[in-house]
Amino acid sequence: MPAPLAKPSADTFRQPLLDTRHLVETPEGIDLVLHPAGLVPRALAFAVDLTIRGTILLLAFLALGPFGELGMGLASLLFFLVTWWYMVLFEVLNQGCTPGKQLLGLQVVHDDGTPVGWAASLTRNLLRVVDLLPFGYTLGILSCLAHPTFKRLGDLAAGTLVIYRERPQPRPSLPEIDAQPLPFAPQADERRALLAFAERQAGLSAGRRRELAGILAGPLRVPEEQAEARLLGIARELMGPP
Repeated sequence: MPAPLAKPSADTFRQPLLDTRHLVETPEGIDLVLHPAGLVPRALAFAVDLTIRGTILLLAFLALGPFGELGMGLASLLFFLVTWWYMVLFEVLNQGCTPGKQLLGLQVVHDDGTPVGWAASLTRNLLRVVDLLPFGYTLGILSCLAHPTFKRLGDLAAGTLVIYRERPQPRPSLPEIDAQPLPFAPQADERRALLAFAERQAGLSAGRRRELAGILAGPLRVPEEQAEARLLGIARELMGPP
């Protein structure tokens, strides 16, 4: 039996994130990986919302115009509501999604990944007047391009982030193998590494599977030729019944 390998540390399993990802650690110690949206999808979403707002206002002015001063007063009130509250109401009441953001698969959240609230949404939308300066969203565009998570000035002040909405992922399939208990209580990083190995093993070469299994199975004190099957059995135990 070969000498057991040293137990891998947490840093062994943690992979460096791409610069288009934002890592958030919850109070429960769970890592959330958010995917910030760049300038182009955000601009397209804003263009969709701007078109919707313009259409609403145009139809309102056409419908209320014949009613004289009363109609113009109601149209002015609607203009105020659509201009300043359209984005806020949708973001807070529709899980951070305006129609434009929903179409592009985006949503607004707090920096910690929690749903955006009234205060944060109001702040980020009121500060659009600053992002517009000196013209055509110049400051907002420069801020998005310079910030690692593509924040405009309103997002910086409000502590918000525009991200891609997470879609439900299908449950990864594991080979048909009996579940095997783990001989020690694994840490969170170790559980993630075991599950990642089991989920991706089908796309790895036989040599690469043996190499990774040998590294991850060091603390299990099993021969290298049994490491792969042992790890898959442990992963089945961690995932629970199919």
